[in-house]
Amino acid sequence: MHRLLAVLLLAPLPALADAPEVVAVEAARTGTEWRFAVTVRHADAGWDHYADAWAVLDADGTEIARRTLLHPHVDEQPFTRSLGGVALPEGTRSVHVRAHDTVHGWGEAVEVALP
Repeated sequence: MHRLLAVLLLAPLPALADAPEVVAVEAARTGTEWRFAVTVRHADAGWDHYADAWAVLDADGTEIARRTLLHPHVDEQPFTRSLGGVALPEGTRSVHVRAHDTVHGWGEAVEVALP
């Protein structure tokens, strides 16, 4: 019994995709609102494991806006999705953007200087 358990524990496991990564962000101001185009890289594996959102955060880590991604992007990597109508506090010079997946949760945030 113990040998079987050891064999199962040593058997190669399927590779799991890493947390999603924000690889590019374009920010543009339109009047008093902002539009963000965020490029995310993630090894989407189908409906059980895919990048399902990205978010814009202030310097304190408070979420300002979120773009929900409604399906996997298995054959489109990296992929870019936009979100407009984002209101930022006056005087904001930078934001942080991070992506989320259905298995690992939130990936590492990247700081984005605003033009």
